[in-house]
Amino acid sequence: MYLLVFFFTYLLLSLFGFVPESMNRISEGSMNERVVVEQKAPIEPERIVIPEANVDVEIRNPQGNNIATLDAELKKGAVHYPGSALLNEGGNMFLFGHSSYLPIVHNRNYKAFNNLQKLKEGDSIYVYAEGLEYRYRVTSVALAQASEVVVDLRKGTGKRLTLSTCNSFGDIAERYIVEADFVGSYPIAS
Repeated sequence: MYLLVFFFTYLLLSLFGFVPESMNRISEGSMNERVVVEQKAPIEPERIVIPEANVDVEIRNPQGNNIATLDAELKKGAVHYPGSALLNEGGNMFLFGHSSYLPIVHNRNYKAFNNLQKLKEGDSIYVYAEGLEYRYRVTSVALAQASEVVVDLRKGTGKRLTLSTCNSFGDIAERYIVEADFVGSYPIAS
């Protein structure tokens, strides 16, 4: 009975503006929380957004992993490596893209993953597909020799995201590698 009286008193006071502003913000924030969505079937990623790196690019999903196919797809956006995990699937999803710091670039996809090196632990990465946002949190950023980089593509438990790009356009010797853990999936706000 006490809780019922408290609830109605609070509601009445808030209607007339007698609830402190900070309590209203807390109340509004909790009402606007997004619902976590659990999808069962694996789906292909469509777009990646990384605000801290100024990245917003389409993700391509080629069926083959031969060099010519992957190179052609890189001209159209970031690429999901075939055989790596998909969204809603346990394992490591591997995405890679070009980076170019040239002053003039006619194809914006040659700078799809510019600024990955500026990411820090805790930054957010958003991957979109089929009306959902899949959120990841950066756990590490590293520069590595391309010959030493091994990306674990095994499927299994846990959901991870690995991003890779060269450190300068046309340089195949070094790669920036960003690793991130899955946080959750949410409906895209309309």
